[in-house]
Amino acid sequence: MMGIIIDTEVGGVLGAALELTVLCVAFALAAAVYRLLRGPTLADRVVALDMISVLLVVFLVAFRMVSGVDAYMFVAIGLALIAFLATVAFAGYIDRARGDQVQTTMNGDPGHTAEGGAGHGPAAREPEGEE
Repeated sequence: MMGIIIDTEVGGVLGAALELTVLCVAFALAAAVYRLLRGPTLADRVVALDMISVLLVVFLVAFRMVSGVDAYMFVAIGLALIAFLATVAFAGYIDRARGDQVQTTMNGDPGHTAEGGAGHGPAAREPEGEE
């Protein structure tokens, strides 16, 4: 079977499934690159970068099935591990950056904040018009 994308001896259902996989990965990769470039927030870009790494892992696994070379599987496993660590590092960076800007609350009560204790949140203000 001569495939549209995959020109190998893989045929039948497996060949068709691999062609469909490569097409889906290509479309998803284009969408992820668009989100990586357009943002709008840093979190969107981090998720897009993580999606790109997952799609590359899927592509490497599909290419391993076509070529039969086991080295592609080892590269896919290594890329998945590095991508996971990078995502965790980016999430920690975003959390620290957000923690500097946003005052966190404890137990969902705006009057009790982690930094200031009781009486420093919006609920601690006196109601307007009462004396």
